[in-house]
Amino acid sequence: MKATEVPAIAGAYLFEPTPYADERGFFCRTFDADVVRSVGIDPDAFVQDSVSRSVRGVLRGLHLRSGAGEAKLVRCSYGQIFDVVVDLRPDSPTYRNVATFELSGETQTTLYIPAGCAHGFQALTGTADTSYRIDRPHDPAEDVTIAFDDPELAIRWPLPATSMSQRDREAPSLAQVLKQRES
Repeated sequence: MKATEVPAIAGAYLFEPTPYADERGFFCRTFDADVVRSVGIDPDAFVQDSVSRSVRGVLRGLHLRSGAGEAKLVRCSYGQIFDVVVDLRPDSPTYRNVATFELSGETQTTLYIPAGCAHGFQALTGTADTSYRIDRPHDPAEDVTIAFDDPELAIRWPLPATSMSQRDREAPSLAQVLKQRES
């Protein structure tokens, strides 16, 4: 497994495994504590694993946690997703940068997203399973959502959004969220 720093988002990493394929399918290590530790991330900090299943065109996000935020490892375990990270840490050298990735079940690449970054994704295939490993128990009272189509972010989603939650549809702009965080 190889760890590669993401230049557009300070502290973000891609963990790229080596799938071993044969006539049966493939085998792949998707998490390696030693590799995670080698880039300064505490592998024991992760406390909760979750998975979502989405159909083509479903858009989830952009989501963020208030307070201390949450760091997460995100991997598309089946299918393919278009993944987006927005750095919203005011002290970060990459503050307000947007980075996009295609994650797939074929590569099993995992994206590490530091606390304080917003995250969202869109399913590109008929079925896309996305796995999350987060470093704090989820608290819905800390959920923050930013409009996926905010012109300030100018994210070029690859497909029209076929479905999303009401919370995501009604999300405020980045400017509104930042103003609320300042107060």
